[in-house]
Amino acid sequence: MRVTDLIRRKGGAGVTTISPDASLTEAAHELTTHRIGALVVTVDGESIAGILSERDIVRHLAERGGDGLGDQVSAVMTIAVRTCSPTDTVEELMGVMTEHRIRHLPVLIDGQLSGIVSIGDVVKHRVEALEEERRHLTDYIQTGR
Repeated sequence: MRVTDLIRRKGGAGVTTISPDASLTEAAHELTTHRIGALVVTVDGESIAGILSERDIVRHLAERGGDGLGDQVSAVMTIAVRTCSPTDTVEELMGVMTEHRIRHLPVLIDGQLSGIVSIGDVVKHRVEALEEERRHLTDYIQTGR
């Protein structure tokens, strides 16, 4: 299965983004409202300036305390963003996510933001695949076909 299939299965390529000038309070509100774990940071909605995860915010608050909520997203975001393409496989995503200990991969088409894949999307796919395999094996054992 490829990234494009994951995006189609989850119901589209919508990406929640935020400006680098926004405050961490605004970012936390967006994360909560959309029930997601990361925001792609962008100025124009197409190019990626960074990514901001819940973990980034928590780490910043641990260092700065509650006053850190007023800081800008740009002060906390991860600038070196790993990305993927629609033709990448689920296995490739799992490798990148595991190796780099990341949970979100923005999807780029011709250098422009077109979607995002989370570890939850990957896990859901793997669970469905394993369940399908179990059903086939059970049918084979029970029917001999």
